[in-house]
Parts: sequence; C-alpha cells; structure tokens
Amino acid sequence: MTDTLAGPGPLIDVHAHFLHAGTGRRDWEAPNRARLRAGDRIGITTHVASTLGTWGFTSPTYFPSPRDASAGNDAMLELQQREGTKVRIYVAVNPNETKHALAEIDRCVARGAVGIKLAASRRADDPLLDPICELAAERGLPILHHIWQHRRHEWGGQEASDGVELGRLAARHPRVQFILAHIGGGGDYAHTFTAVHDLPNVHLDLSGSGVDRMMLDDALAGVGPQRLLWGCDVTMETGLAKLRALDIIGVTADGMTDIRWRNAARIFPNGTFPVLPAPWGEKVVAKSSPARARA
Repeated sequence: MTDTLAGPGPLIDVHAHFLHAGTGRRDWEAPNRARLRAGDRIGITTHVASTLGTWGFTSPTYFPSPRDASAGNDAMLELQQREGTKVRIYVAVNPNETKHALAEIDRCVARGAVGIKLAASRRADDPLLDPICELAAERGLPILHHIWQHRRHEWGGQEASDGVELGRLAARHPRVQFILAHIGGGGDYAHTFTAVHDLPNVHLDLSGSGVDRMMLDDALAGVGPQRLLWGCDVTMETGLAKLRALDIIGVTADGMTDIRWRNAARIFPNGTFPVLPAPWGEKVVAKSSPARARA
C-alpha cells in the first residue's frame, strides 16, 4: 500500500514514546512494533521519541533514578540505531539529579540524541533547570517539556508545570527552543496560548488525546503556524485527527508544510532529518563544543 492516511509529503512526530525491556511489561515489544506500523500507515517520516526511565517499574516515572534514566536512554539509542532515519531521540533526564543530567546529555548527544526531554520532575520555572538549559543552548538542542495546561492544583507523583511557568523559563533562556508539550493533554489550553504569545522560542506541540472544537483555531490565532509542531504522544489516532482538522479549517499549504515538518527541521540540529528535502536534509556539522569536564 503506497497511500498514507496523512497524505503525501514529509511528516515529523515531535512527541513519541517507546517502551523497553526494563519497563516490566512482558509484551513491551508489541506496542513498539504497533507504533511503527501505525506510523507507516499514517505516513510519519520520523518519530522523535523518548522513554521515561522504566516508566515507574523500578523508580517513579517522573523522578527516575540516574540508573533508570540512563537505561531508558540506552534503549532509545539502540532503537534509533536499529530503525535508522525513522527514529530520532530525546535524552530524558531528571533535573533533580543535576550532575547526572548534564553528564547524560553529553553522553547521549555524542551517540546521536537530538534533543532533551524534561517531564514533570521539577517546576519549569525552577532555577534547577537553568544548567540544563545552558547546556541546551551550547549544543543547539531543543527541549520538550511536559506541560499540564493551566495547572490548578498539585497532582500526586509529579511536579507538573503549565505554560506560564514554562514561559518564565523560556524568557530566561532565549537561545533555547522549547517545545511545550501536548496542548490536547488536559487543562485550559486557551490559558496557554496567552501565556506564550510573546515568546518566540516557545513552540506548541499538538499532541494529546484532546481534539476539542476551536482548539486548533485558537492555537493558530495565538502563535501562528510557524510555532506549531505536529505530534501524537500516546494516542496516534488523535494526532491524525488534528492533522485532518487543520486542513479542514483552512490552513494554507505553506502553513501545513510548516506544521508537518518544516518547523521541526528549523529547531532541531542540522542533519537531524536527512530524508527531508534539501536544504533541510543536508548533513551539516553541528556547531557545538566538545563535552566539558564537570565536577
């Protein structure tokens, strides 16, 4: 079958997840295979993905131990090597473990990681995230940050952030490109659009299970098509639904290209997506410093 559900042209999923043997599920390989099959059917060119330690099996999902964080990243690096251009990875770190987080970013970038994933491990505007952002700026790496839209109270087992808090972090680090996760992931997404409207280094990913009427219209009005990134997170069918809805509400062909892949190509390091049309797919040596020795 040559036709894909998303139609012709490149399509980058900036928010994907995979499992590995250390997550405690006997069938961990089946969801991974299913995601790749679904990606082929939809027409996904590249899944940019992470795993959060052991997904809570041997340390908390949002507070993984250094050992579990590294094990998850190793599994993702192996998947990236095995799948070639189909998978690119974020190095997922726990910012409460600063020394390990910085060393892990260096280690995984040296092996091919193209971004950083921060989950609900520390409030986004906490100064503890500053060293990670400084390293991201040095390496030219985007940061995908887990967001609960308009957080109204605390949630057990996590230190969730909303768009206002990520906005404060982005304002402190204007050289870093931030991906605000899943506008369809719960809460008041309209609050988010207002919070980040004036922050050009904050990009919204469209993933999440919510597909509310006017969600995409308001996102376009709030930040414009050049700051929207297509993604699925866990529910790939809702990612496809949003892609089709964008076409129905009248996004221009150029705007659709931005959302489908061109915005991602702009914010990830050069050479991340070699299968894209030139000049985006050209392999260029990244302008990054050698890994620094850290105490």
